Amino acid sequence: MSLTLDDKLNLKANIVEILKTCYDPEIPVDIYELGLIYDIAVEDDSQVYVKMTLTSPACPVAGTLPGDVENKVKSVEGVADAKVDVVWDPPWNMEMMSEGAKLELGFM
Repeated sequence: MSLTLDDKLNLKANIVEILKTCYDPEIPVDIYELGLIYDIAVEDDSQVYVKMTLTSPACPVAGTLPGDVENKVKSVEGVADAKVDVVWDPPWNMEMMSEGAKLELGFM
């Protein structure tokens, strides 16, 4: 069965909510608000592809955070499977954070 556009939008909203429970252990802001999630693609067959980055290649959770993200996305009801790709282009910078994240971290 193929998902409708509304189904995809609802599923994406649920994925965003679960991503807001993932934190970089060194920064008290979730990875979504930090701007580490570059793209969430929901396919017609409920496969989900997440493109994300890390604050730096030397991030202490570089080996575990992408897998944690993938497992959390897979746990969302309606997701058939999930794949996370870590990309470095464009490089993350503080301008990618949401206004709320900047405020919480004292950058505003």
